[in-house]
Amino acid sequence: MMKLLENKWALITGSSRGIGQQIALGLAERKCDIIVHARKAENADKTIGLLKPYGVKTHVVTGVLDSVEGVDGIIRAVEALSVKLDILYNNAAIMSKWQPMWQIPQAEWLRVFQTNLFAMVQLCTAFAPGMKERGFGRIINLTSGIKDNPELTPYSVSKAAVDKYSRDLAYELRGSNVLVNFLDPGWLKTDMGGANAEHDVETVLPGALVPALLEDNGPTGQFYAAQDYSMLQK
Repeated sequence: MMKLLENKWALITGSSRGIGQQIALGLAERKCDIIVHARKAENADKTIGLLKPYGVKTHVVTGVLDSVEGVDGIIRAVEALSVKLDILYNNAAIMSKWQPMWQIPQAEWLRVFQTNLFAMVQLCTAFAPGMKERGFGRIINLTSGIKDNPELTPYSVSKAAVDKYSRDLAYELRGSNVLVNFLDPGWLKTDMGGANAEHDVETVLPGALVPALLEDNGPTGQFYAAQDYSMLQK
């Protein structure tokens, strides 16, 4: 049985549906209080409804990740809640447009990197110092096992950058009990993954929770694959 997370607050970007929604539900099952992030407030209604049976506290923050100003708005919204953020899942991401590698314009690279990398860095920069000051934090950055798809190079390179940033941030925070790890959820049947994906979205649990449930001063700067924990007892 996985441990409980009572009196902890978690923010999961992109938690109105898909992987982020599953992570929110998994954390709530372990009594973690949840900040649901969605582009628009009405998009969060389903997740909030699904969280109610768990009896945890919830908040909703809205905003886009495709601009510095949008991410700033999300940060301000979280800070206005007057809660101490303990767990951050940088889950939200976008897929690049499928096109020949030599035809990918710079604008597409910038679009993908803003949401998949720069927004993540902005959120970590905002919330990691407070975690360090309080002596507890779990930051989980979602990555991907995608390879050999040059038509999707902006997406795959953005995720490789997520991996490297996670390792560097983990090293920066070493000894602070703020653990930074990166998680591959697997190829899942979501709006992004498509109907032909290998796994149902529900299979991201319980593996996706493992980095959030690490013991104090546990592994940091490490790669986790959610599908490797499919036999783990919930």
